[in-house]
Amino acid sequence: MVIASTWDTERADYRAIVNEWHVVRRSAEVAEDAIVSARLLGEDIILWRHDGEVHAWKDYCRHRGARLSLGWVKDGCVVCPYHGWEYGSDGACRRYPAHPTTRPTSRAAAFRHHAVERYGYIWVCMGNPVAAVPPFPVWEDATYRKVQAGPYHYNANALRAVENFLDPAHFPFVHANLNGNPDDPDELVDYDVVLTDEGLRTSEITLFQPHGDHRGIPITARYHYYCFRPTTAYFNKKTGDVERFCTFLAVTPVDLENCVLHLTAAVNFGLDIAVEQIVTRMDKVYEQDRVIVESQRPKTLPLHPKDEIHLRSDLLGVEYRRWIRALAGNGPMPDRAQDPAAEDAVAD
Repeated sequence: MVIASTWDTERADYRAIVNEWHVVRRSAEVAEDAIVSARLLGEDIILWRHDGEVHAWKDYCRHRGARLSLGWVKDGCVVCPYHGWEYGSDGACRRYPAHPTTRPTSRAAAFRHHAVERYGYIWVCMGNPVAAVPPFPVWEDATYRKVQAGPYHYNANALRAVENFLDPAHFPFVHANLNGNPDDPDELVDYDVVLTDEGLRTSEITLFQPHGDHRGIPITARYHYYCFRPTTAYFNKKTGDVERFCTFLAVTPVDLENCVLHLTAAVNFGLDIAVEQIVTRMDKVYEQDRVIVESQRPKTLPLHPKDEIHLRSDLLGVEYRRWIRALAGNGPMPDRAQDPAAEDAVAD
Protein backbone atom coordinates (compact mmCIF):
# COMPACT_ATOMS: atom_id res chain seq x y z
CA MET A 1 0.00 0.00 0.00
CA VAL A 2 1.36 3.43 -0.98
CA ILE A 3 0.16 6.61 0.71
CA ALA A 4 -0.63 9.08 -2.08
CA SER A 5 0.41 12.71 -2.08
CA THR A 6 -2.23 15.22 -1.00
CA TRP A 7 -1.36 17.18 -4.16
CA ASP A 8 -3.53 15.91 -7.02
CA THR A 9 -1.01 14.09 -9.20
CA GLU A 10 -3.10 14.74 -12.31
CA ARG A 11 -2.73 18.51 -12.02
CA ALA A 12 -0.51 20.15 -14.64
CA ASP A 13 1.50 22.01 -12.01
CA TYR A 14 2.27 18.74 -10.21
CA ARG A 15 3.31 16.98 -13.43
CA ALA A 16 5.59 19.90 -14.29
CA ILE A 17 7.62 19.66 -11.09
CA VAL A 18 7.41 16.12 -9.71
CA ASN A 19 10.56 15.08 -11.60
CA GLU A 20 12.52 18.20 -10.59
CA TRP A 21 15.03 18.76 -7.79
CA HIS A 22 13.69 20.82 -4.88
CA VAL A 23 15.47 22.27 -1.86
CA VAL A 24 13.90 20.97 1.36
CA ARG A 25 16.36 21.98 4.09
CA ARG A 26 19.68 23.67 4.75
CA SER A 27 22.46 21.12 4.99
CA ALA A 28 23.28 22.28 8.51
CA GLU A 29 19.79 21.28 9.68
CA VAL A 30 20.45 17.56 9.21
CA ALA A 31 23.07 16.34 11.67
CA GLU A 32 24.90 13.02 11.54
CA ASP A 33 22.75 10.08 12.67
CA ALA A 34 19.69 12.30 13.16
CA ILE A 35 16.24 12.21 11.56
CA VAL A 36 14.59 15.42 10.36
CA SER A 37 11.04 15.59 9.03
CA ALA A 38 10.03 17.62 5.99
CA ARG A 39 7.15 17.91 3.55
CA LEU A 40 7.38 18.08 -0.24
CA LEU A 41 4.64 17.98 -2.88
CA GLY A 42 2.06 17.08 -0.27
CA GLU A 43 4.04 14.13 1.08
CA ASP A 44 5.70 13.80 4.48
CA ILE A 45 9.32 12.69 4.20
CA ILE A 46 12.32 12.16 6.44
CA LEU A 47 15.91 13.27 5.91
CA TRP A 48 18.73 11.54 7.70
CA ARG A 49 22.48 11.46 7.46
CA HIS A 50 24.98 8.66 8.09
CA ASP A 51 28.69 8.67 7.25
CA GLY A 52 28.12 12.10 5.72
CA GLU A 53 25.57 10.89 3.17
CA VAL A 54 22.03 12.27 3.20
CA HIS A 55 18.98 10.10 2.51
CA ALA A 56 15.35 11.07 1.83
CA TRP A 57 12.51 8.59 2.43
CA LYS A 58 8.76 8.61 2.75
CA ASP A 59 7.85 9.14 6.42
CA TYR A 60 6.17 5.75 6.56
CA CYS A 61 6.96 2.31 7.92
CA ARG A 62 5.84 -0.54 5.67
CA HIS A 63 4.75 -2.64 8.66
CA ARG A 64 1.92 -0.67 10.29
CA GLY A 65 2.26 2.79 8.77
CA ALA A 66 3.95 4.52 11.71
CA ARG A 67 5.98 7.68 11.12
CA LEU A 68 9.68 6.96 10.84
CA SER A 69 10.32 10.56 11.89
CA LEU A 70 9.45 9.46 15.44
CA GLY A 71 12.24 6.89 15.32
CA TRP A 72 16.02 7.14 15.59
CA VAL A 73 19.25 6.08 13.89
CA LYS A 74 21.15 3.10 15.33
CA ASP A 75 24.29 1.59 13.80
CA GLY A 76 23.57 3.23 10.45
CA CYS A 77 19.92 2.10 10.36
CA VAL A 78 16.65 3.97 10.84
CA VAL A 79 14.66 2.30 13.61
CA CYS A 80 10.86 2.43 13.48
CA PRO A 81 9.46 3.65 16.83
CA TYR A 82 6.53 1.19 16.76
CA HIS A 83 7.98 -2.32 16.46
CA GLY A 84 11.67 -1.57 16.03
CA TRP A 85 12.03 -2.57 12.39
CA GLU A 86 15.49 -1.51 11.21
CA TYR A 87 16.10 -0.02 7.75
CA GLY A 88 19.58 0.25 6.25
CA SER A 89 20.79 3.18 4.16
CA ASP A 90 19.75 1.35 0.98
CA GLY A 91 16.18 1.24 2.33
CA ALA A 92 16.15 -2.52 2.85
CA CYS A 93 14.68 -3.81 6.09
CA ARG A 94 17.48 -5.46 8.06
CA ARG A 95 15.67 -6.88 11.07
CA TYR A 96 12.29 -7.74 12.60
CA PRO A 97 12.96 -7.61 16.37
CA ALA A 98 9.90 -9.78 17.09
CA HIS A 99 11.32 -12.43 14.73
CA PRO A 100 15.11 -11.96 14.87
CA THR A 101 15.90 -15.14 12.89
CA THR A 102 13.51 -14.30 10.03
CA ARG A 103 15.06 -12.74 6.96
CA PRO A 104 13.06 -9.61 6.01
CA THR A 105 11.30 -9.67 2.66
CA SER A 106 12.25 -7.20 -0.07
CA ARG A 107 8.68 -5.88 0.11
CA ALA A 108 9.50 -4.49 3.56
CA ALA A 109 11.89 -1.88 2.11
CA ALA A 110 11.37 1.80 2.85
CA PHE A 111 10.15 4.14 0.10
CA ARG A 112 13.23 6.10 -1.00
CA HIS A 113 13.59 9.36 -2.92
CA HIS A 114 16.60 10.89 -4.67
CA ALA A 115 18.65 13.21 -2.46
CA VAL A 116 21.82 15.26 -3.01
CA GLU A 117 23.59 18.20 -1.37
CA ARG A 118 24.56 21.35 -3.23
CA TYR A 119 25.25 24.97 -2.25
CA GLY A 120 24.59 24.35 1.45
CA TYR A 121 21.14 22.81 0.84
CA ILE A 122 19.60 19.35 0.64
CA TRP A 123 17.74 18.73 -2.62
CA VAL A 124 15.14 16.00 -3.11
CA CYS A 125 13.43 14.68 -6.25
CA MET A 126 10.20 12.75 -5.67
CA GLY A 127 10.13 11.25 -9.17
CA ASN A 128 12.85 10.56 -11.71
CA PRO A 129 15.12 13.60 -12.25
CA VAL A 130 14.78 15.07 -15.73
CA ALA A 131 17.66 17.50 -15.24
CA ALA A 132 20.66 18.08 -13.01
CA VAL A 133 20.50 20.22 -9.89
CA PRO A 134 20.26 23.81 -11.19
CA PRO A 135 23.47 25.87 -11.38
CA PHE A 136 24.47 28.61 -8.98
CA PRO A 137 26.62 30.65 -11.40
CA VAL A 138 28.96 32.31 -8.88
CA TRP A 139 29.03 29.58 -6.22
CA GLU A 140 32.68 28.72 -6.92
CA ASP A 141 33.73 32.38 -7.24
CA ALA A 142 35.51 33.22 -3.98
CA THR A 143 35.19 36.98 -4.63
CA TYR A 144 31.49 36.70 -3.72
CA ARG A 145 30.36 36.38 -0.13
CA LYS A 146 27.53 33.84 0.15
CA VAL A 147 24.83 34.68 2.70
CA GLN A 148 21.85 32.40 3.33
CA ALA A 149 18.52 34.04 4.21
CA GLY A 150 15.21 32.58 5.23
CA PRO A 151 13.64 30.14 5.20
CA TYR A 152 10.50 32.17 4.53
CA HIS A 153 7.22 30.28 4.97
CA TYR A 154 4.44 31.40 2.62
CA ASN A 155 0.83 30.27 2.71
CA ALA A 156 0.99 30.36 -1.07
CA ASN A 157 1.62 28.21 -4.12
CA ALA A 158 5.30 27.73 -4.97
CA LEU A 159 4.88 28.74 -8.62
CA ARG A 160 3.16 31.98 -7.58
CA ALA A 161 6.14 32.72 -5.34
CA VAL A 162 8.64 32.06 -8.13
CA GLU A 163 6.74 34.22 -10.61
CA ASN A 164 6.74 37.08 -8.08
CA PHE A 165 10.54 36.78 -7.77
CA LEU A 166 10.77 37.09 -11.56
CA ASP A 167 8.61 40.25 -11.68
CA PRO A 168 10.46 43.60 -11.40
CA ALA A 169 7.32 45.65 -12.16
CA HIS A 170 6.11 45.32 -8.57
CA PHE A 171 9.22 46.95 -7.06
CA PRO A 172 7.90 50.56 -6.77
CA PHE A 173 4.75 49.43 -4.97
CA VAL A 174 5.49 46.33 -2.90
CA HIS A 175 8.98 47.62 -2.05
CA ALA A 176 8.16 51.34 -2.13
CA ASN A 177 11.10 53.69 -1.58
CA LEU A 178 13.39 50.71 -1.28
CA ASN A 179 13.55 49.05 -4.70
CA GLY A 180 11.43 51.62 -6.52
CA ASN A 181 9.72 55.02 -6.34
CA PRO A 182 5.90 54.73 -6.15
CA ASP A 183 5.47 58.39 -7.14
CA ASP A 184 7.62 58.05 -10.25
CA PRO A 185 7.83 54.35 -11.21
CA ASP A 186 10.12 53.37 -14.04
CA GLU A 187 8.62 52.45 -17.37
CA LEU A 188 9.86 48.95 -18.07
CA VAL A 189 11.53 49.12 -21.45
CA ASP A 190 10.81 46.09 -23.61
CA TYR A 191 13.10 43.19 -22.83
CA ASP A 192 13.64 39.76 -24.36
CA VAL A 193 13.14 36.30 -22.86
CA VAL A 194 14.79 33.22 -24.33
CA LEU A 195 14.66 29.54 -23.45
CA THR A 196 18.02 27.78 -23.30
CA ASP A 197 19.16 24.39 -22.06
CA GLU A 198 19.43 26.04 -18.63
CA GLY A 199 15.91 27.45 -18.60
CA LEU A 200 14.62 30.98 -19.15
CA ARG A 201 16.76 34.11 -19.17
CA THR A 202 16.13 37.77 -19.92
CA SER A 203 18.02 40.57 -21.56
CA GLU A 204 19.04 43.47 -19.32
CA ILE A 205 16.32 45.29 -17.36
CA THR A 206 17.28 48.71 -15.95
CA LEU A 207 15.57 50.18 -12.88
CA PHE A 208 16.15 53.12 -10.53
CA GLN A 209 16.17 52.13 -6.86
CA PRO A 210 16.07 54.74 -4.05
CA HIS A 211 17.66 52.37 -1.52
CA GLY A 212 19.10 49.90 -3.96
CA ASP A 213 21.94 48.35 -2.02
CA HIS A 214 22.86 47.55 1.54
CA ARG A 215 24.68 50.86 1.99
CA GLY A 216 21.44 52.79 1.71
CA ILE A 217 22.27 54.79 -1.41
CA PRO A 218 20.23 55.30 -4.61
CA ILE A 219 21.40 53.31 -7.61
CA THR A 220 20.52 52.49 -11.18
CA ALA A 221 20.35 48.70 -11.18
CA ARG A 222 20.77 46.52 -14.24
CA TYR A 223 19.14 43.11 -13.82
CA HIS A 224 19.38 39.84 -15.72
CA TYR A 225 16.87 37.22 -14.61
CA TYR A 226 17.27 33.45 -14.94
CA CYS A 227 14.78 30.69 -14.17
CA PHE A 228 16.84 27.51 -14.29
CA ARG A 229 14.02 25.13 -13.33
CA PRO A 230 10.37 25.73 -12.28
CA THR A 231 11.18 26.23 -8.58
CA THR A 232 14.72 27.62 -8.89
CA ALA A 233 15.50 31.15 -10.08
CA TYR A 234 18.31 33.69 -9.95
CA PHE A 235 19.11 37.27 -10.75
CA ASN A 236 22.33 39.14 -11.32
CA LYS A 237 22.14 42.80 -10.35
CA LYS A 238 24.81 45.16 -11.61
CA THR A 239 25.26 48.54 -9.98
CA GLY A 240 28.31 49.39 -12.03
CA ASP A 241 30.95 47.58 -14.01
CA VAL A 242 32.37 45.87 -10.94
CA GLU A 243 29.84 45.77 -8.12
CA ARG A 244 27.32 42.98 -8.32
CA PHE A 245 24.59 41.52 -6.14
CA CYS A 246 23.16 38.11 -7.05
CA THR A 247 20.30 36.20 -5.46
CA PHE A 248 19.69 32.47 -5.77
CA LEU A 249 16.13 31.36 -4.98
CA ALA A 250 14.95 27.81 -4.36
CA VAL A 251 11.30 27.34 -3.41
CA THR A 252 10.05 24.21 -1.67
CA PRO A 253 6.55 23.25 -2.93
CA VAL A 254 5.34 21.94 0.44
CA ASP A 255 1.86 21.31 -0.90
CA LEU A 256 -0.53 22.98 -3.30
CA GLU A 257 -1.03 26.08 -1.15
CA ASN A 258 2.12 26.30 0.97
CA CYS A 259 5.77 26.82 0.12
CA VAL A 260 9.10 27.75 1.70
CA LEU A 261 11.57 30.18 0.14
CA HIS A 262 15.29 29.55 0.57
CA LEU A 263 17.62 32.33 -0.57
CA THR A 264 21.33 32.86 -0.89
CA ALA A 265 22.73 36.30 -1.63
CA ALA A 266 26.10 36.51 -3.37
CA VAL A 267 27.80 39.87 -2.85
CA ASN A 268 31.18 41.03 -4.16
CA PHE A 269 31.24 44.57 -2.75
CA GLY A 270 31.00 46.25 0.63
CA LEU A 271 33.11 43.93 2.75
CA ASP A 272 32.34 46.27 5.66
CA ILE A 273 28.62 45.43 5.40
CA ALA A 274 27.69 43.00 8.17
CA VAL A 275 25.98 39.72 7.31
CA GLU A 276 23.14 40.71 9.68
CA GLN A 277 22.56 43.85 7.62
CA ILE A 278 22.27 41.84 4.40
CA VAL A 279 19.87 39.36 6.00
CA THR A 280 17.76 42.13 7.58
CA ARG A 281 17.20 43.75 4.20
CA MET A 282 16.24 40.42 2.62
CA ASP A 283 13.91 39.67 5.53
CA LYS A 284 12.13 42.98 4.89
CA VAL A 285 11.84 42.49 1.13
CA TYR A 286 10.55 38.93 1.27
CA GLU A 287 8.11 39.72 4.07
CA GLN A 288 6.66 42.47 1.86
CA ASP A 289 6.41 39.92 -0.95
CA ARG A 290 4.78 37.34 1.33
CA VAL A 291 1.82 39.61 2.14
CA ILE A 292 1.08 40.14 -1.56
CA VAL A 293 1.70 36.59 -2.80
CA GLU A 294 -0.51 35.15 -0.05
CA SER A 295 -3.30 37.51 -1.16
CA GLN A 296 -3.34 36.32 -4.79
CA ARG A 297 -6.37 34.46 -6.10
CA PRO A 298 -6.65 31.80 -7.23
CA LYS A 299 -4.03 30.37 -4.90
CA THR A 300 -2.51 28.32 -7.70
CA LEU A 301 -0.79 29.81 -10.73
CA PRO A 302 -3.17 30.15 -13.73
CA LEU A 303 -1.55 28.47 -16.71
CA HIS A 304 -3.90 29.58 -19.48
CA PRO A 305 -2.93 33.10 -20.62
CA LYS A 306 -6.54 34.27 -20.91
CA ASP A 307 -7.17 33.58 -17.21
CA GLU A 308 -5.50 36.90 -16.34
CA ILE A 309 -4.54 40.11 -18.16
CA HIS A 310 -0.91 40.51 -19.21
CA LEU A 311 1.16 43.49 -20.34
CA ARG A 312 4.52 43.66 -22.11
CA SER A 313 6.18 44.10 -18.72
CA ASP A 314 4.80 40.65 -17.77
CA LEU A 315 6.65 38.87 -20.58
CA LEU A 316 8.87 36.82 -18.28
CA GLY A 317 5.84 35.66 -16.29
CA VAL A 318 3.99 34.76 -19.47
CA GLU A 319 6.94 32.74 -20.75
CA TYR A 320 7.31 31.08 -17.35
CA ARG A 321 3.70 29.92 -17.48
CA ARG A 322 4.11 28.64 -21.04
CA TRP A 323 7.19 26.71 -19.94
CA ILE A 324 5.28 25.13 -17.03
CA ARG A 325 2.55 24.04 -19.45
CA ALA A 326 5.13 22.49 -21.74
CA LEU A 327 6.88 20.67 -18.88
CA ALA A 328 3.53 19.33 -17.67
CA GLY A 329 2.93 17.83 -21.08
CA ASN A 330 6.39 16.21 -21.14
CA GLY A 331 6.98 17.67 -24.56
CA PRO A 332 8.96 20.54 -26.11
CA MET A 333 7.97 24.10 -25.37
CA PRO A 334 5.56 25.11 -28.16
CA ASP A 335 6.56 27.86 -30.52
CA ARG A 336 4.73 31.02 -29.50
CA ALA A 337 3.42 31.61 -33.01
CA GLN A 338 2.00 28.05 -33.13
CA ASP A 339 0.66 27.90 -29.58
CA PRO A 340 -3.09 28.67 -29.66
CA ALA A 341 -3.05 29.31 -25.92
CA ALA A 342 -0.51 32.12 -26.41
CA GLU A 343 -2.84 34.15 -28.62
CA ASP A 344 -3.52 37.58 -27.07
CA ALA A 345 -1.33 36.64 -24.11
CA VAL A 346 0.46 39.97 -23.95
CA ALA A 347 -1.55 43.17 -24.42
CA ASP A 348 -0.21 46.49 -25.62
